[in-house]
Amino acid sequence: MDHHLPVMEIIPEVKELLGKKNTLILQAPPGAGKSTVLPLELLNEPWLNGKKIIMLEPRRLAARSVAIRMAAQLGEHNGETIGYRVRFENKTSPSTKLEVVTEGILTRKLQNDNTLEDVGMVIFDEFHERSLHADLAFTLCREIQQILREDLRILIMSATLNMDQLSNALPDTPTVHSKGRQFPVRIEYLPQETNQSIATQMANAVKKIISKEEGDILAFLPGASEINQTIELLNIPNIKVLPLYGDLPFQKQQEAINPNLEGLRKVILATSIAETSLTIEGIKVVVDSGLSRSPRFNPVTGFTRLETVPVTLDAADQRAGRAGRTSPGVCYRLWHKASTQHLLPNRKPEILEADLASMMLELTLWGVQDVHKLSWITPPPTGAVNQALDLLIKLKAIKSGKITEHGKSIANLPTHPRIAHMLIEAESHDLLVLATDLAAILEERDPLGWGHGAAIADRLQALRQFRENELRENRRAFERIEKLAFPWRKIFKTPVDNDDASVEDIGFLLAAAWPERIAKQQTNDPCKFKLSSGRVAKLPDHDPLVIEKWLVIAQLDAGINEGKIFLASPINPASLENFITEKEVLSWDKQNETLIARKERRIGEIIVETSPLNHYPQEEKIKVLCQAVQADGERLLPWDQKEVAMFQARVQCLRIWRPEEGWPDISTKTLINNPEPWLGIYLGDVKKKTDFQRLDLLTILQGIIPWELSQKIDTLAPSKLQVPTGSMLQLTYQQDGAPPILAVRLQEMFGQAETPAINEGQTKVLLHLLSPGYKPVQVTQDLKSFWNNTYPEVRKELRVRYKKHYWPENPWEAEAVRGVKRRS
Repeated sequence: MDHHLPVMEIIPEVKELLGKKNTLILQAPPGAGKSTVLPLELLNEPWLNGKKIIMLEPRRLAARSVAIRMAAQLGEHNGETIGYRVRFENKTSPSTKLEVVTEGILTRKLQNDNTLEDVGMVIFDEFHERSLHADLAFTLCREIQQILREDLRILIMSATLNMDQLSNALPDTPTVHSKGRQFPVRIEYLPQETNQSIATQMANAVKKIISKEEGDILAFLPGASEINQTIELLNIPNIKVLPLYGDLPFQKQQEAINPNLEGLRKVILATSIAETSLTIEGIKVVVDSGLSRSPRFNPVTGFTRLETVPVTLDAADQRAGRAGRTSPGVCYRLWHKASTQHLLPNRKPEILEADLASMMLELTLWGVQDVHKLSWITPPPTGAVNQALDLLIKLKAIKSGKITEHGKSIANLPTHPRIAHMLIEAESHDLLVLATDLAAILEERDPLGWGHGAAIADRLQALRQFRENELRENRRAFERIEKLAFPWRKIFKTPVDNDDASVEDIGFLLAAAWPERIAKQQTNDPCKFKLSSGRVAKLPDHDPLVIEKWLVIAQLDAGINEGKIFLASPINPASLENFITEKEVLSWDKQNETLIARKERRIGEIIVETSPLNHYPQEEKIKVLCQAVQADGERLLPWDQKEVAMFQARVQCLRIWRPEEGWPDISTKTLINNPEPWLGIYLGDVKKKTDFQRLDLLTILQGIIPWELSQKIDTLAPSKLQVPTGSMLQLTYQQDGAPPILAVRLQEMFGQAETPAINEGQTKVLLHLLSPGYKPVQVTQDLKSFWNNTYPEVRKELRVRYKKHYWPENPWEAEAVRGVKRRS
């Protein structure tokens, strides 16, 4: 054991605090020895009472490497005192006292023994990565600790931590800081041409740097595809260029991590897997592309997509730190120095951006009814929680908020609930041999790529050809798939099958896993398919699957308007019966402006068959019609009828003029917002827009006014006023309560001194005095002033223009006339 590692300085403090407290936070930079030294130092602490330690690592490669390194320090092999367990691989024994685990292994152990009876301590390593499994396992461990096992120790270890979040979640938990062992790292900025691919940028940078600097180079790229592209561009004599990413075979990973046996200088092209935990000897130079690839789950679409995003500042600092583990080093960043200030300070917890189906299945199995009542460091988003629960209901894993027996079977399989459900369904339909191959293909990256068409059957055939040694291309991809298929066959005790598989059986199994991705071809475009979720996705032009009417889509991107189909299989329409539901539909067809009443046989949003619905509840019909009015009522109802608009204006004026009397608001906007109380009883015979238009809207509106108020309308706000000639002339009201307008020829007002008034004399009308040709002469609310001051001038003009008409000098005593009256 290396007794010079910085973590040795704080081990006495850690031991002392863990003797008093059951939870502790340790912050230690990379290279301090926290992952490989501290756990060994705690193995014999008295508070363990002879129980084992479980250490959770967020990555499989790190879990294996850390366990191997600790076992080597004890002079043992894995599976003795130190062991590890990852998905489909168990290197432990009854004598193992320290297990390094990942991939939900701890969660599975918690479900099988919810007191962790044989465990004295759980260590959460690299907690800053905030993986979903780590957050879930931590929350469950805290539940056990608080309710059943106060003696259970929890140690959170991290290179960098968001202390504010942890302090809020664990307010009384002490924190120990280790200085770490870090040599100075010089930061250089080497921005590249942005119009070049990431692989080209990295290859060009490495070629420039390799002659300037000494030591091995660790270069960070977002994913395996960029790594492989960069390898093709780097052909440097006496330099070993090696990849390092999660899906790489273990021997290849070790080749990158361990010193080169021939003493050659190494250039290691790695994903973010190499940021922490792994010890890679000889690294003096880091080249950072500044990018990482992360899964992002969209609860609206139900799709997870990998996105290439800028690294966070803490990750950039950790990457740079890899150059200073053993000696001073240098980090070249392939971006402008000014861009660093725009990086986010910390990475987002995976729980905020992940598909939560597996987590919600585990919590339901745990007995949780409300996830928000648990002690989360970061609570899960409600939208993603609801999306996950909805899926689990469709997969028959939960019912009425509780886990079903089928759900327990799903939870026992180490895979996503979709794949687990598919495997269990396959077992009951004698399709397990096919399903084990299909599960492996679906869990791995596409071995053929988009250019080979979207048919999953082609991938399955190629896998079986690979097993028969008949395939020469893409062998590495199919090696990975077969490596997954083998343990599935072992779990279900199924034989290898290399015969041709039924395309329709493939479609049936995919539909079990992705019921919302059953898709029907669109009549207007054979490349487009409507999914049962309601979205539309498109096949590449000329894809052989365009001849199919029905598909099940296993892989597509979310898209903005429509997604791209990457992997799919045809399905026999006869196999869809189990997915079809019957629904009685009563709705308003806005396009055709008519009521729809029909029975639908449908798969989600796909209508398979319809028939007329002759009998339906009247109250449901009225509800639908009122919703149509709310959405489009200004067009549907005859508001433009003159009598209707005038009645509304009269009542609205009284509502403003006489607020104490409680006149109702019958403005169009208010009535449309809540149509059922005033309109519902008149909709019995309405089925289309013309029926709406035939409604007697004036009578309906009059019925809204209380009886005692309706008796006063004609008195307070008459529709017409009588003028001195005896004519009954229309008043024009405004809904804003402005004085109503009386447009009248000036001659009909001779002999009247006062301006007419309504509303019990409180509101004078606004007179629009007109010439005999109905042209405006004057607008006034003061008739007396008009006669006295303005009329003499108006008279002079009108006498010239309308010579045959009567224009008396004294309008006060003149007789009002309707038309021509000869002057005397």
